[in-house]
Amino acid sequence: MQTSEVLARRMNNYPGRIMKKWAFLITLIIGMLAFSACKTAINKATPSPLPPEPQDITFEAGDGQPLEGRYYPAATNPAPVVVLMHWYPGDQNEWAEIAHWLQNRGLHGEGDGVPWRDPAWFPEMPADSSLAVFTFTFRGCAGGCQEPDPGGWLLDARAAMEQAAALPGVDANRVVSVGASIGGDGAVAGCAWLVAGDGADCLGALSLSPGGYLIDSYGGMVQQLGQANPPRQAWCFYDENEESAQVCTSLSGEHFRTQGWSGGHLHGLHLLNPNAVPNPLNLLIEFLAATGVIQP
Repeated sequence: MQTSEVLARRMNNYPGRIMKKWAFLITLIIGMLAFSACKTAINKATPSPLPPEPQDITFEAGDGQPLEGRYYPAATNPAPVVVLMHWYPGDQNEWAEIAHWLQNRGLHGEGDGVPWRDPAWFPEMPADSSLAVFTFTFRGCAGGCQEPDPGGWLLDARAAMEQAAALPGVDANRVVSVGASIGGDGAVAGCAWLVAGDGADCLGALSLSPGGYLIDSYGGMVQQLGQANPPRQAWCFYDENEESAQVCTSLSGEHFRTQGWSGGHLHGLHLLNPNAVPNPLNLLIEFLAATGVIQP
């Protein structure tokens, strides 16, 4: 074949080769852009969890009263949050070890022999369960409450539920509350408050030794939770020898569960002890599973 003919054929094929190269480059660029967009979408859909160390939070009650809280972030983001409310003799520090246990990220204190502050007897949390936890101190209760303030404490409980729902890394529609004594009333009242509002939701409240310390009727609040759609869980722990036991035993309902112990006038956090049968912390896990915030 003559040189001129070979050259002519190469010239005729040249545009086709150029087009193939451009098509390959364009396809490569589109693929890279699609991968980048997909990676960005995945990162946005699954944000990284916050560090496990507790964070001190200052917030306000509805009347402007400053309050001190503490946030224990979960290992997932967003995560359900448990709001823990203390009893009259103490403050939010009473719940520190229970908070670490629920958070389930390997943090804990030394333990001081007080059952609810000593994790040695705590059962294991279900595998892969990690909850965000929020504690706070009722007004006038740093180091222990000084005098009753039912109206103020009710505002504090409501504000704590709202603050917990607004924390970074929290699923605002998966809030639950647990409290002892005055905190037992606060837990059910705060949960009902959140259910009745907009922008967040409470899935249940567990009360240890409630007694009408913040509210006129514990039963009335339980009824509100039962009438919600769907009904919310309301559990009540009590000592059978306490006069306030009837606050729990007088109620019933599919969403309501009681558990009593005859340990000898055990009130509030005293119900959380290793000698109680059944183990109250195992029952707490059952409560959390009933609300749907953990898998049993």
